[in-house]
Amino acid sequence: MEFIALEFATPEFVTHWFGSVLRNTTRYAVFSISVWLVLWIALDRMLKGRRVRDTRPGNQQLALEFLISLRSVAIFSTIGLSIYFMHRAGFLPGPDIAAQWGAAYWWFSLVAMIVAHDAYFYWTHKWMHNPRIFKVFHRRHHKSHNPSPFTAYSFDLAEAVVLASFVPLFVVIVPTPWGVIGFFMLHQIFRNTLGHSGVELMPARSDGRPMFDFLTTTTHHDLHHAQAGWNFGLYFTWWDKLMGTEHPQYYENFARSVRKPLIEKSDVVAGAR
Repeated sequence: MEFIALEFATPEFVTHWFGSVLRNTTRYAVFSISVWLVLWIALDRMLKGRRVRDTRPGNQQLALEFLISLRSVAIFSTIGLSIYFMHRAGFLPGPDIAAQWGAAYWWFSLVAMIVAHDAYFYWTHKWMHNPRIFKVFHRRHHKSHNPSPFTAYSFDLAEAVVLASFVPLFVVIVPTPWGVIGFFMLHQIFRNTLGHSGVELMPARSDGRPMFDFLTTTTHHDLHHAQAGWNFGLYFTWWDKLMGTEHPQYYENFARSVRKPLIEKSDVVAGAR
């Protein structure tokens, strides 16, 4: 462990840290800004009928969320570098072992990482809603009562540490190829920004329920921001269903979002003039 402590004090660490911050910032910026541009600007009129709420947050909230998210990125990058230095010190043989197990294991480990992250997120998220620790760990995120794509990484310092700790914990326990870690990060930020986008893109069945009911939807997470005692899941709904924490009016709210027309008649008339 002394080796790791010394490594964190070297110029090499600073170089790797800045590189990690740049990669994570780029990933966050690309997905959050792209979702905002596509869903809120370019396709705003076409998707107006799929808005979960009638109002949207102001520019001041969006700017603040973006700046706070950069702070979270710095924390993610710092904790994430522990993987690199543990590997260099010989304490993390998992990625090298997993690289020899072929494509089938690559996909298995990716699915395992996503499923494990969903469980980790559900239980740590639910724990952070304990009134005794909520103000320290999770209040910042819920100040975005009406979320936006930029809310995805808008965390208190303590919450960012808890969330960033998942990847090092997982790769220490489960041999994980390096490529899986990168793909996992793309998946989580994609789902995270869409979940906060305020636009419901999930197709519905004929009865108005989500076509893929085991997946969380934008409506599902938006209800959590509206009424914080429900819907703690990140990717899947099964923990909320199993633990009785799914919002009792979730399906009603989802049906209300998806049964609106994509293009309002008034917009069609206005466009024809």
